[in-house]
Amino acid sequence: MNSFLTPRKKRLLRGVTLLMALSSLRLMAADSLFAPEAKAEPAPAVVAQNQQSGISSDLSDAVAAVSSVAPIALTPQQIASLAQAANPTNSPLQTNAPVPAATPTTPPSTPAVTNTAAVPSQQTPVTSPSPASSATTATSTKTPATIPVDEPPNLQQSPEKMAASAPPPVPPSENVTLNLINRLVQRGILTKEDAGDLIKQAKDDAKIAAQQAAATQQAAQQASVAQQAAMEAAAPPSSDESVSVSYVPEIVKTEMRNEIKQDVMAAAQSEGWASPHYPEWLAKFRPFSDFRFRYEGDIYPSTNGLSTNSFNDLDTINFNAINTGAPFNISQYNGNQTPPIGIPTYNTTQDRQRLRIRFRFGADMNLGENFTSGFRIGTGQNGSPVSENQTLGASSLAGTTQGGNFSEYAIWLDRAFLKYEIGSDPDRLAAVTFGRFDNPFFTPTTIMWANDIGFDGIAGQARYKLFKGFTPFFSGGLFPVYNTDLNYSSTSQPKYASYDKYLYAAQGGLDWKITKDIAFKGAVGYYYFQNVQGQVSSPQVAYSAADTFNTDASRPSFAQKGNTYIALRDIPATVDNGYGTQNQYQYFGLATPFHVLSANGRLEYRHWEPFVVSISGEWDQNLAWNSSNILNNGPAQLQGPINNPGSNGTGYGGGNTAWLVQMKVGSGALQKRWDWDFGVSYRYVESDAVIDGFCDSDFGGGGTNLKGYAIGGNLALSRNVFIGARWLSATGIAGPQYKEDIIQVDINARF
Repeated sequence: MNSFLTPRKKRLLRGVTLLMALSSLRLMAADSLFAPEAKAEPAPAVVAQNQQSGISSDLSDAVAAVSSVAPIALTPQQIASLAQAANPTNSPLQTNAPVPAATPTTPPSTPAVTNTAAVPSQQTPVTSPSPASSATTATSTKTPATIPVDEPPNLQQSPEKMAASAPPPVPPSENVTLNLINRLVQRGILTKEDAGDLIKQAKDDAKIAAQQAAATQQAAQQASVAQQAAMEAAAPPSSDESVSVSYVPEIVKTEMRNEIKQDVMAAAQSEGWASPHYPEWLAKFRPFSDFRFRYEGDIYPSTNGLSTNSFNDLDTINFNAINTGAPFNISQYNGNQTPPIGIPTYNTTQDRQRLRIRFRFGADMNLGENFTSGFRIGTGQNGSPVSENQTLGASSLAGTTQGGNFSEYAIWLDRAFLKYEIGSDPDRLAAVTFGRFDNPFFTPTTIMWANDIGFDGIAGQARYKLFKGFTPFFSGGLFPVYNTDLNYSSTSQPKYASYDKYLYAAQGGLDWKITKDIAFKGAVGYYYFQNVQGQVSSPQVAYSAADTFNTDASRPSFAQKGNTYIALRDIPATVDNGYGTQNQYQYFGLATPFHVLSANGRLEYRHWEPFVVSISGEWDQNLAWNSSNILNNGPAQLQGPINNPGSNGTGYGGGNTAWLVQMKVGSGALQKRWDWDFGVSYRYVESDAVIDGFCDSDFGGGGTNLKGYAIGGNLALSRNVFIGARWLSATGIAGPQYKEDIIQVDINARF
């Protein structure tokens, strides 16, 4: 073995060993996630490049002679021993690098040598060394290295002597590569000269890599500066009042966050994008409802119906029952014709107790572009325009076909309208409404219009604030009261002319906030009722209840009690009716026209708000009323008023004026638990001041020709539930004695 290794072959062996060690290092680096992938290049190109770069002839000869020299095989234990010696501090390289397999017995291929020699050129893609620099590198290998160079080991010696003659160990470094090179020198595999060349090349590569990293970082900083400049250029120009703040205190940051949150929530609420997604039409649909359960006791004294002269049941005639049914045969009532019958009358003598309910449900719908629509349905015993009360268990004898024996109750269409509004300011607004809707007029009391009444037709409303606290308003409209049946009369030909009834009304008022605590609202209105007065018919003989007369349509289609009535049919006395003693089928109509002037107002004092004190009142007068005309009105056979006689039981004792004063204290509105209010009122309503079919339906049983007082209050049990109680005491004005006391206890719910 020693004789075979000539000096030249020894140098070749050291070169091959160096190439194999570097190749092992490169393979270990390739196993790392961050190692660049090696690219094999043909060996002739590397040889040519090495020749052009001035590499020593010994190294060139070693590369060329690789294929002719038998390789040195290293066992895995030897490789592990080298790795342990190169990494004495147990760095990650020792644990992560796989143990290489034994060196194959076949000579290494030329590309492996090429890759090892080409490592420096692959790590410096920016600048490649020029021929001059390569020559300088080749020359530097012949200069003394920083590490002292000793004689190469004598391979003819035994291993023990070679180890003893090896240079002393170098102190370990934190750099794994330097440790490995030093261990190779200590093992005699590398000379110190070759190790110095490797270390210098590694430092040059590290310097180039550092330059590339610095260039990359500088380019990133330049890009960041350019991006910041672009953002500043795109930002709107700052005003002269702009302030640059380099430090924002934490309390200011908190306030800014709260303000931004409030702004975002306000925008979300106004625009609706933070709310749960519902169909668009549902957001424009506002339902509402209310329910009332009432106990009512009607109390009558036993002396009712007694006049100063004698009992006169004509003053308790139920004209509404007659006019909404078949005509009444007076001949049977006065005994001139058999069988005798009684005339329909109101109860004035027997106490009654009733349980009643009122339920209403409706909705308002925003149609967009200032259009709204709405409807409401509700209970009602007989379609009355002034009451939606339904008596529980009501008998069919009470003029209704519903109720009793747990039968079901009817639901009526109470509101159905379309409204168009002009303007968005509530104090400067105009609106027009079509259909059936709430009372468009300001009415703080019920002596002319009941609370539940609805208006049919067309109404216009407007208000305009002239200055702070001073807002005039106006309302007016056209309202059909009665429309003649298309086939009137159904049993005659040709048909009768139409006799339609209308209400033309206008009201002007003022909403005035006098001081901070005092407010006043008042109005004056004029209500012209067309064709509501009963008309006497042309002379005609009646043979049965089925006969119709040309003015039958002038009778009211609904009434309560109190107005003065006259007979409508002119039935001459002939042989066919026993000279006026038989077949006197009669309807009744209002004895006077109604052109009502109305003034009302309400004064509020809110110094102790929410505790409010208010005084309100109303005064009405029928300007078309004339007592003489009433006395002379009617057919010749039954001239004059049928009811409301004077104090002596004859003539006419009615009037044309009505007034009411009431005071209320307590909460302005029942909005929370234990809110309360209390009120007391007194009224005086003569028989023909207003139409009895449209006014209060509770006081005195409903209607006119009444005077008396009312007292009552309410207490809220929650925001939407409250209870109430009232005592109503009414006395008749004209005609025989009449008195009625009513007690009402309610529980109300709303939403």
